[in-house]
Amino acid sequence: MEHPTQQKGHGAVFAYVIRRLLIIVLVIFAASFLIYVMAANAGDPLETLRGSTAPNKAQLIAAATQRLHLDVSPPLRYFIWLGGVLKLFVGDLDLGQTLSGLDVTTVLGQSMWSTLQLVTVASLLAITFGIAIGMISALRQYSGFDYAVTLVAFVFFALPVFWVGQLLKLNVAIGFNDFLQHPVIPTVAIVVISIVAGFIWASAMGGQLRRWGINFAGGTVASAAVLIYANVSNFFLQPNLGPLWIGIIGVIAAVVATQLTTGLSNRRALGAALTTALIGVISWWPVQFAFYYFPNWGAIIGLAVIALLIGAAVGWLFGGDDRRVSIRAAVITAFFSAGAVLIDRIMGAWPDLMQNTSGRPIATIGSETPNLNGSIWLTAVDSFSHVLLPTLTIMLISLAAYSRYSRGSLLEVMSMDYVRTARAKGLPERTVIMRHAFRNALIPIATIVAFDLGGLIGGAVITETVFAWKGMGLLFVNALRQVDLNPIMGVFLVTSIFALVFNLLADLAYTALDPRIRVS
Repeated sequence: MEHPTQQKGHGAVFAYVIRRLLIIVLVIFAASFLIYVMAANAGDPLETLRGSTAPNKAQLIAAATQRLHLDVSPPLRYFIWLGGVLKLFVGDLDLGQTLSGLDVTTVLGQSMWSTLQLVTVASLLAITFGIAIGMISALRQYSGFDYAVTLVAFVFFALPVFWVGQLLKLNVAIGFNDFLQHPVIPTVAIVVISIVAGFIWASAMGGQLRRWGINFAGGTVASAAVLIYANVSNFFLQPNLGPLWIGIIGVIAAVVATQLTTGLSNRRALGAALTTALIGVISWWPVQFAFYYFPNWGAIIGLAVIALLIGAAVGWLFGGDDRRVSIRAAVITAFFSAGAVLIDRIMGAWPDLMQNTSGRPIATIGSETPNLNGSIWLTAVDSFSHVLLPTLTIMLISLAAYSRYSRGSLLEVMSMDYVRTARAKGLPERTVIMRHAFRNALIPIATIVAFDLGGLIGGAVITETVFAWKGMGLLFVNALRQVDLNPIMGVFLVTSIFALVFNLLADLAYTALDPRIRVS
């Protein structure tokens, strides 16, 4: 049974969520009314029709007026629109029609899926890598790595989004497509890239000169080996991971997961994670057969669940007295190993995409290749080729911001008294950083993430315009130009709900990150 104090705490959280949801409803109602009235008075939606020379112009104007209720004053017309929104509770959402007669609910649904497809991946990558790079930069303050990260971050801060998009089109899409005509990395490029990678790795790891040199040499040799392997194996035309690279990815995931969660001194957790990585390698063969006979998302989700369950079972068997830590390390390893197996299968469709795109697979506009028919794997790799550039554009701009915010937040926390006390007590540095400093440094980041995600859901307007990505941002801009009220309100409704809900989630995240903060 739960302790009475826990029950009281759960009740307070529930009451807080209900109270905030009611406030969200009131805020959306008031804001949507103001937006509707102002947008309705911003221009004449029938201006194009009025200037038309069509013989049935009067009939077209009358039909549009009746269909869009333009003969009703904007304040009263708002409640007609609101009535359609409230039909959601009976399963019949009605957001009206566009000026061209299309159903807004259908158009908005398609645009929202395109935007979510673009924004979700970009945001997750930017948040993950931005926070990680910022934290490492803070821990290596005033090092070469810190200066390099600061320089790159300020460069991307200064560059406008449309310019980053055009640079990526020129260098990543056009340049890489040209490279695929003769896909061999020159020796000079291998040397330069390997040295830069070794410097980044050594600077991130830190340490005295001897340790720095060892890390630099290791990073340089490893990078050169990967690039040489890409040349020898014809990787760019026929990419694959296979059991070898799946094993390497699994081992790296096992070591990193164990180090971050409990430290490599915990042999049980490390053994559980490495065993899970080995199972991932062994599973490559049967999983390929499963994907061959069941090429659908149901099979992918089912195998992903099985992989996580296997990781949890291995962690439980190895865990001994502290099974929770071993399960966590093994499950994280299972996630990355299963992801590597899935990516390997999707890579197998790359030659088919090359054939269907005349050897130029990386797209610069749109979200899919027209008239492309094939397996789920071909569709997946085609989606990747189209989402790559806009995702990189959003990710690079957001990553620069997250790395700066997380660096400043961790530096501030590291100077706090409780961190100095933890070090004075003799706790390992990993424990001080991960359990004391890192968790509290995430609190201000949670607010920034909530605002950014809420805003991006509304559509990355400039990015969508540069890459002709038919998302909510482009839909909103086009609707504003035509004074097309119903699409404007549809985008506003979705954006406002996401923004307010993410703010609520940020407040709840505070209590999870810092128990001293109470929702009451």
